[in-house]
Amino acid sequence: MSGWKAKRFWKTATAEPCEGGFTVRLDGRAVKTPAKAAFVVPTLALAEAAAREWDAQEGAVKPETMPVTRAANSAIDKLGQQRDEVVGLLAAYGASDLLCYRATGPEGLIARQAAGWDPWLGWSATDLDAPLQVTAGIVPIAQPDESLIRLRAAVDAFDPFRLAAFHDMVAITGSLILALAVTRGRLSAAEAFDLSRIDESWQAEFWGVDEDAAALEAGKRQALLEAERFYALCL
Repeated sequence: MSGWKAKRFWKTATAEPCEGGFTVRLDGRAVKTPAKAAFVVPTLALAEAAAREWDAQEGAVKPETMPVTRAANSAIDKLGQQRDEVVGLLAAYGASDLLCYRATGPEGLIARQAAGWDPWLGWSATDLDAPLQVTAGIVPIAQPDESLIRLRAAVDAFDPFRLAAFHDMVAITGSLILALAVTRGRLSAAEAFDLSRIDESWQAEFWGVDEDAAALEAGKRQALLEAERFYALCL
């Protein structure tokens, strides 16, 4: 939605059924995406959440305060056209998942990573039938082809709207496995975020918290929570 600006001209925003799903209407006028496509979403709950965002606008429209609308626009304008490309991009995280690359020291950090990450690699092996190998350091390690095929199939099962949310979950955590656990109700987004930040938390404990880094981390955490909410609204 970069470069898109508008001022409130409507009195009421409503969520309504339409051909192919649900939409938002502003005084009866159907909302369009930035690419001028019809704003059609798969569930009434998603349309209602977007309508509340539109209804909350005062004066100039501020897209940064409309996470549901922005994610839906992305699903329609981008993932509707580039879905296979995005599926491939996200599935590739299975070959370099955060959980598979461990610290070489100190022992306390090694132990903390193992305690936090091993259970979810175990879950991937049992529930997803996709075991992954672990290594110490940053030198790439090859993963079983069968596991990567199964993980790609799990990603390919998402429709464009759930894929939009899943994209943010993977990008923020750096882990395909943690993101899949969130979508399957095995982890909350907050839990997944904490697991993805074990290294950063360890460093902060020893060296203190940098205010700029803390602000950036808070923004990422909020974005992950918003992705979790958007995914739930798609169901």
